[in-house]
Amino acid sequence: MLLTLHSAGAGFEAACHIPALPEGHRSRRLHGHSYFAQARCALPSRWAAFAGAEVSQLRERLGQVCGLLDHRLLNDQLDNPTDENLARWLHAQLRAQQVPGLQQVSVQSTAHSGVDLDTAGNAHVWRRYRFQSAHWLPHVPAGHKCGRLHGHGFEVIVHANTTLAAQDDLAIDYDQLDQLWAPLHFELNYRCLNEIEGLENPTSEVLSSWLWQRLKPQLPALSWITVYETGSCGANFNGSVFRIWKEMTLDSAVLLAKAPPSHPLAGVHGHTFVLRLHLQAPLHEVYGWAVDFGDVKARFDPVFKRFDHHPLHERVGGGDSDCASLATELLHEARAVLPEVDRVDLYETRGSGAIVTLGDTSELIPV
Repeated sequence: MLLTLHSAGAGFEAACHIPALPEGHRSRRLHGHSYFAQARCALPSRWAAFAGAEVSQLRERLGQVCGLLDHRLLNDQLDNPTDENLARWLHAQLRAQQVPGLQQVSVQSTAHSGVDLDTAGNAHVWRRYRFQSAHWLPHVPAGHKCGRLHGHGFEVIVHANTTLAAQDDLAIDYDQLDQLWAPLHFELNYRCLNEIEGLENPTSEVLSSWLWQRLKPQLPALSWITVYETGSCGANFNGSVFRIWKEMTLDSAVLLAKAPPSHPLAGVHGHTFVLRLHLQAPLHEVYGWAVDFGDVKARFDPVFKRFDHHPLHERVGGGDSDCASLATELLHEARAVLPEVDRVDLYETRGSGAIVTLGDTSELIPV
């Protein structure tokens, strides 16, 4: 069954302090962040003023809520304004504004930390880490570039599910994740991964599983592991299922066919769209990957060329060129050449766009 989520993002600047933290903790002191919030909704038809206006209207609603916090002291709204408590507050405010179909609300306080609140009310705290390593893939076909010794600036995001309890606002905090990550960083940073036991074939998928096995016993609330091999591709592992993604940008023109003539979106405009293809497949017994990232790029390239640097509202077949319509079309065309694709994310600006999926939406990637 096809599920479409409209997504909106909005930022705000705010100060806070967290009294629940131990004496001497740096975040007990007054400080500030450039926050970024995101809401994803399964919106009913006719919710927006016209078909295609869903993203702009959802962004407007989220912006109004974030405006209540902008350039404010967050403690005036919340006793302990952690990222998790902020996400729950934003969710409640959006519900009060009668925004329908809320599935996920996210808050990022920094580029390397945040919280994703899912439809069941579970808050997944996440923290991003980086390390510099070399590797090669020993089982790839002859001539494959990854068979040569090379290196990456890897990024790993650790996601952990925590539930607020009245007596404990900090069931899992960023410091706890930092402490768990520290020995892994020491083991991985400035190393050749192939020389580490269990990483003799260090694909992104194998690395995500290796990290899961080491963290899960110490962090039972671990939700999933995200590994960025490069800035545009990587893998997720939740203990049982491997998923990979490939990201690219489309510089294209659009026009919303159903916008009233007087509406700003009625004119031809354009975006640098961020497109993410998500794929799910079992690991190849020899290669150790779900799908080769290079194969994803090569097989999708003819589809990419039909969408990139084109007026999408004039393409053969016509149709709407709003984010949800384009993402649906991209999913259909991607599956024709890559049957493993089960989800497409398409963002027109940071955090604002559409997710169209045949599978799970729980494993989020920060934007």
